[in-house]
Amino acid sequence: MAKFPRSSKHTPRSGFVEKTLVDINNTLEQSLFAEQNARKQGLLQGLDPRLKIVALLLLVLAVNLSHNILIILVLYFLALWLAFFSKISLVFFIKRVWLLIPFFTGIVALPALFITPGSILVHLPLGLVITNTGVMTAAFLLLRVGTSVSFAVLLILTTPWNSVLKALGVLRVPAVIILILGMTYRYVHLLLHITNDMFLSRKSRLLRRMNGSEERHLVAATSGTLLNKSLQVSSEVFLAMQSRGFRNYPRTMDTFKMRWRDWLSGGVVFITIGLAIWLGRL
Repeated sequence: MAKFPRSSKHTPRSGFVEKTLVDINNTLEQSLFAEQNARKQGLLQGLDPRLKIVALLLLVLAVNLSHNILIILVLYFLALWLAFFSKISLVFFIKRVWLLIPFFTGIVALPALFITPGSILVHLPLGLVITNTGVMTAAFLLLRVGTSVSFAVLLILTTPWNSVLKALGVLRVPAVIILILGMTYRYVHLLLHITNDMFLSRKSRLLRRMNGSEERHLVAATSGTLLNKSLQVSSEVFLAMQSRGFRNYPRTMDTFKMRWRDWLSGGVVFITIGLAIWLGRL
């Protein structure tokens, strides 16, 4: 009786094309999910974008001016409370903030554990010691960065990108910077779609797995084609904008209007910020 070979328990490693397709699709899905959150009927979604930008910037300022770790913790739980009542998944929100912060900020905060003078907490090999002051310094840094990023993520998740750009006018941001940010956001998505289509069409024509040199050749060819397409698209977009009456500043259909709940929320937020700065500086 013929014996068939057993199937391997381990699937073969994905090639460059497969990994690139997965990364592009994940990027597009995350962006779409952020826009869906901004359209929900939540607490922050119903407020004026200009108020949100000013209030969240002041909250970040309060976090960084505070010398009291308890005040920073209260502000972080305020960010979680705002996310919950804005109908944002807390698991998604916490993961989005804290997955990368411990790695990048931890590289900066790690030396403070050993070089900050103070009472010794733990003795380590090679004569290293961890001090109480070093632990507090590292905790301050991590918590400040995490809380500040939480407020920034709240703004992006609860406000459509076009509204964020239009609301930047209240901060007197130059129009050319707003235009560049808007065009970049819009056409990064378009180029991601083009790249996704290019790799998908290439993958559909493959009959075998590519080796290393073939993958490098594919990367070089795709990069050149994508650059050519981006230059062509930019020229076509500029001509289309000119033909539709563009005159150096983008205009949107949405209008901003402060309502009673915006004034009430602004008053509560500004009182909270004042108390946080005052208590945090004591």
